[in-house]
Amino acid sequence: MMSDPFQSIFKIAGAGLRAQSMRLQVASENITNARMSPTRPGETPFARKTVSFRSEMDRASGANLLKVSSIDRDRTAFPLEYNPSHQAADARGYVQMPNVNIYLEMADLKEASRSYQANLQSVRTARDMYSSTIELLKS
Repeated sequence: MMSDPFQSIFKIAGAGLRAQSMRLQVASENITNARMSPTRPGETPFARKTVSFRSEMDRASGANLLKVSSIDRDRTAFPLEYNPSHQAADARGYVQMPNVNIYLEMADLKEASRSYQANLQSVRTARDMYSSTIELLKS
């Protein structure tokens, strides 16, 4: 185990920052493609992406770090939108649309952003404590 507890704090918070950054990126991509319709009949629309995490032990620090384990495609059904004039409409006039729920993505963005900020604050607090410790040792 590492003798410097500050290094553990920085590693844990850094792993959290990386994981939440990926979550923000994926949610942003989902929102960007939420209304991206197919261009031809039978073409599959954009499928919502999801992020899965795992806990991984860092042997050097003895800390459990949050890691992205996978980025997958949501397997829920694509909603149908009636639009017979669309180039990708089927024989009944329906177009498969992305399975992205904007409200869900916005909630995910907000939660990921708050988690990112919390990890960033942990880094700032640890940095301030480290600086204060050094100042005390100088005295």
